[in-house]
Amino acid sequence: MLYIWNIEQIIKATLKELNLNINCEFNNDLAVPMSYNVSTRTIKFNYLQVNGYISKLFKLKESDENIVKLILYHELGYYLDFKKNKRDLKILMYGEDDEKEELQSEIEANAWEYGRTLVPEQLVKSYDKIREFEKMRI
Repeated sequence: MLYIWNIEQIIKATLKELNLNINCEFNNDLAVPMSYNVSTRTIKFNYLQVNGYISKLFKLKESDENIVKLILYHELGYYLDFKKNKRDLKILMYGEDDEKEELQSEIEANAWEYGRTLVPEQLVKSYDKIREFEKMRI
């Protein structure tokens, strides 16, 4: 089991390695393992959710540390998407349901693709397996 400080250390080291100036904080109210907040430029994580997610990926032959990194790369994909694609995010708040769904789908697909550009070669197959796992969960 990874503790808060372990996960925080992995995230901060990876952000430093990628030379990204993004904040990191834990939030045990988060309903997902990790999220990126575009307004505050912050990666938030729930260590219980992270550990639960790791246990669901037991077939993945990766260390817990690498799985945290893979989750992080996907979240950084959101950062890259928002950096490259200036969107009217008011659609997510006030748009019609079909507009919201379309925009969310586009953002999610982009996050996976942009995140993949950050993944070291030796972890690409595992990143792709996590993406497939997430498609099956939806």
